[in-house]
Amino acid sequence: MGHAANQKQSGHKRVTKRPLVLATVMLATFMGAIEATIVSTAMPAIVGDLGGFSLYSWVFSAYLLMNAVTVLIYGKLSDLFGRKPILTFGIIVFLIGSILCGFAENMEMLVLFRFIQGFGAGAVMPIASTIVGDIYTKEERAKVQGYLASVWGISAITGPALGGLLVEYVSWRYVFWINVPLGFLAVAGLWLFLHERVDKKKHKIDFPGAVLLTLSISSLMVVLVEGGVNWSWSSGKTIGLLAISVLGFILFYFQEKRAAEPIMPFNIWSERSIFIANMTSMTTGVMLIGISSFLPAFVQGVMERSPMVAGFTLTAMSIGWPIASTISGSLLLKIGYRTTSIIGGGALILGSILFVTLTPEAGPVWAALGSFFVGVGMGLTSTAFIVSIQSTVGWQQRGVATASNMFMRNLGNTVGAALLGGILNSSILRYMKAKGTGGEELSIDAANVLLNESERMDLSAGMKTLLQDALTNALHSVYIVVLIFSLISLLFILFLPKREGKAQSSS
Repeated sequence: MGHAANQKQSGHKRVTKRPLVLATVMLATFMGAIEATIVSTAMPAIVGDLGGFSLYSWVFSAYLLMNAVTVLIYGKLSDLFGRKPILTFGIIVFLIGSILCGFAENMEMLVLFRFIQGFGAGAVMPIASTIVGDIYTKEERAKVQGYLASVWGISAITGPALGGLLVEYVSWRYVFWINVPLGFLAVAGLWLFLHERVDKKKHKIDFPGAVLLTLSISSLMVVLVEGGVNWSWSSGKTIGLLAISVLGFILFYFQEKRAAEPIMPFNIWSERSIFIANMTSMTTGVMLIGISSFLPAFVQGVMERSPMVAGFTLTAMSIGWPIASTISGSLLLKIGYRTTSIIGGGALILGSILFVTLTPEAGPVWAALGSFFVGVGMGLTSTAFIVSIQSTVGWQQRGVATASNMFMRNLGNTVGAALLGGILNSSILRYMKAKGTGGEELSIDAANVLLNESERMDLSAGMKTLLQDALTNALHSVYIVVLIFSLISLLFILFLPKREGKAQSSS
């Protein structure tokens, strides 16, 4: 069956205009990727305008939660109904969310609209990578997935700079609206250039699996964001939601075992290379969000630099990422994906050590250097993982196998945003209670003031130092956790099989 599908695929390769499809896919990826970096840079300005620092991590968590929950569902639907209609639907929902985000009048509205945006974004990344897996051979894939990964790099370079420019000279609202023309171009390219033939047959969509997965991840996220900040870890709410999360996942596992067409076929996890790639993607996902979400706040609030400089520190990651992704393509063919991944794991640890040793006095260049090495690590590992996974499964599982890797990275992002946001908030709160004076007024939202330049100038010297020290101390705790996750990532990588798994099909 897999072979027939593959022959069918190779049949339509001649019709599909590969370079134009690749350009379209890169554009869609760029739209989804730039969203992460451009919003990180704009966040201090958004919080300065809308208030609500305690909801800071929810702006990321809301987007990532929907992204994580829907990635697997979209991956499966693209295997059933074809890549084109599912990707088009995702882009349109993403654009609706983007337009609404730009009109948000308070932090609660922004968080709600980010849910909508994330719901659409879940389709973009996995299906874009899967289309590349479909239309290129195994030998070509290493290079082309490198191109696709380099889009992350380019977006991460332009995102912070563009975000900084828009915030300083126009309005943060355009950070969301800039997606609209990109989305329309991507949809047009898809329908003009990608021609696929999908077997027309009745499909059973795994709705119970989708509901259980959403329930499990959502409950866990709420606990991670609110636990230790607004709820105590031993409270009934915390324990109750944790229980729902664990139970939801157990039921999800059994549902997937018996579903006719599961959204997460656990049989693909029995391949050691896929299992390790997915687990490492989760731990690197935690690292990635920890750095990109909170670094701009540190550079602007504590180092007192402009949004442009804060953007530059993240941009360095985006320079390291595409360079490493491009090199990764040729390294994979020369030294194999295990050695390539180990070098990447080493770069992640080096970058994390630079963040742990980051002080306000070290300045933005130190932060940028840490970002650069993390980018190199991400570029080497992510490209190696995707190529290895797509070589291990046939066409009919390629969508869901690629999505499973994206899902694990998104899950890492989601858990990371919530977990590290929780650590940040509870550390700030603890520090202020221990050192603060004036009691009541010192809530987490006091940190809003640091991110608004004019309000920061009005603070008394003692108060400003207290707030900056609280933020520095909290971010140090966050980066220690990031370092721990980089060590876990390398440990996983060391368990990769020495020989590459045999592809079920090498379409």
